[in-house]
Amino acid sequence: MLAARRFLPSLSLLTAFEAAARTGSVTAAARELDLTQSAVSRQIKALENQLGVELFLRERQTIRLTVAGDSYAREIREALRRISSASLNLRANPNGGTLNLAILPTFGARWLAPRLGRFLEANAGITVNLVTRLSPFDFRLDSIDAAIHFGDAVWPGAELAFLMQEETLPACSPGFKRAHGIEKPEDLLSVPLLHLTTRPDAWEQWLTENGVAFGSVHGMLFDQFATASQAAVGGLGVALLPTFLIREELKRGDLVAAVDRPMQSSQRYYLAFPRERSAYPPLVKFRTWIVEELAREMSA
Repeated sequence: MLAARRFLPSLSLLTAFEAAARTGSVTAAARELDLTQSAVSRQIKALENQLGVELFLRERQTIRLTVAGDSYAREIREALRRISSASLNLRANPNGGTLNLAILPTFGARWLAPRLGRFLEANAGITVNLVTRLSPFDFRLDSIDAAIHFGDAVWPGAELAFLMQEETLPACSPGFKRAHGIEKPEDLLSVPLLHLTTRPDAWEQWLTENGVAFGSVHGMLFDQFATASQAAVGGLGVALLPTFLIREELKRGDLVAAVDRPMQSSQRYYLAFPRERSAYPPLVKFRTWIVEELAREMSA
């Protein structure tokens, strides 16, 4: 530990370097930090001496990052961002009850956000910060406590708590269904099908499950369920959508089952979290709440 401290520069040196690297100017960095140019220059030089590496190329009155300096600046900028974020979170909730949660966009907007108030009301003192993520990431490199995950029960370095299964339904607008005379699964081969980029084989699986012979299946591509469902409402085609995410559209009649043949997805929803955070109180409370909330709704 003592040896490592030799390579742990002070925040004043790092902020001076980061500001100069980002602005490309000692003068601009000095103005931003409310220091003199000579003070910023001394701090940068002290950092270079401590690291034993030249971070800037100095040409007359200008500076330019070296290759090593550019790489170091990127990492330092992220580290300072995380320190700032942690400080803001602590200030917002001095009791340390902050939960940083990565969510899937449509799940977060359609299911979680309308219900999150109930969790916060029942757990006064906990602050939940939401960030959108579409694919798994490395918890070691990101300041996230947990993530909503859809897929197989695999996330390297993380534990997974099962949330629910998923049922998908081929859905379209009532007008689209009437106009194309859709009645049976085979009829879907002659209409536009809307695809999710994150589930490229979903339509093939549905057609196979329903005994429909097909060649290649083409159609518009969407990266989120929200836009795919709106496209279906707008009459652009038939989308294979999770029923729990389109309940309101089905209830209002904006969407109907193109063919009433729901399909159980082979993958599942999970709450993923790093093992070392499994006992973190806000995460424990959130995990208990979301598992019970989903179980109650799915059984209703």
